[in-house]
Amino acid sequence: MTWTAPEITRTDPPLVGNERTMLDGWLDAHRQTLLFKCAGLTAEQLTLRSVEPSSLSLLGLVRHMAEVERWWFRRSFAGEQLGDLYCREASPDGDFDEIHPADAETDFTTFATEVALARKAVAGRSLEETFLSTRQAEMSLRWVYVHMIEEYARHNGHADLIRERIDGVTGG
Repeated sequence: MTWTAPEITRTDPPLVGNERTMLDGWLDAHRQTLLFKCAGLTAEQLTLRSVEPSSLSLLGLVRHMAEVERWWFRRSFAGEQLGDLYCREASPDGDFDEIHPADAETDFTTFATEVALARKAVAGRSLEETFLSTRQAEMSLRWVYVHMIEEYARHNGHADLIRERIDGVTGG
């Protein structure tokens, strides 16, 4: 039996709330949107590339965002000593380049795990809390949230186009 990306119920971000509630709500909405764009597709469909020469695919985007969640929330902000998930010196774009349908279910599980661990890494932490980036610039947790929302928004636009190319589904 071929694995298919699960259906997902998206929740709307809050219309009112404090800053942290709004940031968490918008970030979660974007996380869910990426999965929504993948829902119902087979592992093979998830690996289809957008257009040459791009290596973008929906599975690549899921893998990339798992890598980005890990990088910003756990490695950079929380200071956890972790390796990369898919990218390494020999293959800096391994998240996009080294995809295979047989790994799709595992890659989706990895994404869900990284999101859960990112939430845990920032639970109870102030948006004002800072850390030194790899460039030795002081950055705040607030910046990470805003950046992550921007990162998802950009890639969800890519996901819209890729999904439409695969099966004509638009919207959402």
